[in-house]
Amino acid sequence: MNSPRREEADRVTASQAYAQRFAGEVGAYFLAVQTARTLELMASWPGAKVLDVGGGHAQLAPPLIQAGYQVTVAGSDDSCAQRLARLLTPGSYNFVAADLMDLPWPEQSFDLVLSFRMLTHVADPPAYAAQLCRLAKRAVVVDYPAKRSFNLLADSLFKAKQSLDDNQHTRPFVSFWDSEVEALFAAQGFDRPARRRQHFWPMALHRALGSGGFTKTAEGLARGLGLTALLGSPVILRMERGA
Repeated sequence: MNSPRREEADRVTASQAYAQRFAGEVGAYFLAVQTARTLELMASWPGAKVLDVGGGHAQLAPPLIQAGYQVTVAGSDDSCAQRLARLLTPGSYNFVAADLMDLPWPEQSFDLVLSFRMLTHVADPPAYAAQLCRLAKRAVVVDYPAKRSFNLLADSLFKAKQSLDDNQHTRPFVSFWDSEVEALFAAQGFDRPARRRQHFWPMALHRALGSGGFTKTAEGLARGLGLTALLGSPVILRMERGA
């Protein structure tokens, strides 16, 4: 599949500077929740062959390898492999630099195709979703910021978010209704959506406060009250290839 524009949204998220957004106790909590929810959604395919598109951020590859998955990461540039090389043992994974809108594998080359920190930033979400689906034999797993959350105020609060995060890699992002993302993959013949909502309170608030204890307590309370299940974001979505 050819695209008039090469997608390079992962070059920011693969950087060491971006990784600082997930440093400390608060960042560790975010990643622990993300890992646990992702592994829940992948549990039906132990040891599967996985493609992590835009996964140079190295948030998923290490825990997936540890869990026994066969991991290949696709990045838009060789520089997107730097964090992976620092964190992982050579030979424990594959990295391929390629046009993320024209990936170099035949259809259904991987059991599962993942893409995190990408859908909210890509220029052409339908074409990007089609590329992920083309390569997935079993299912795709993606994350996205949900409109049914505090992100309803995202446009008006973006400048405030930038000041709270105090990070040059805080970028404008697109939030989605659940039905919008589901439709992207349903158009490619994928169905049976399964979702995991991650956090009730905005991540920027937790970063600004910088207290792991507050984050765990506040999010635990919200989860116990059912608020996260109702209004949590980001959302991790799994869609399976139809029969």
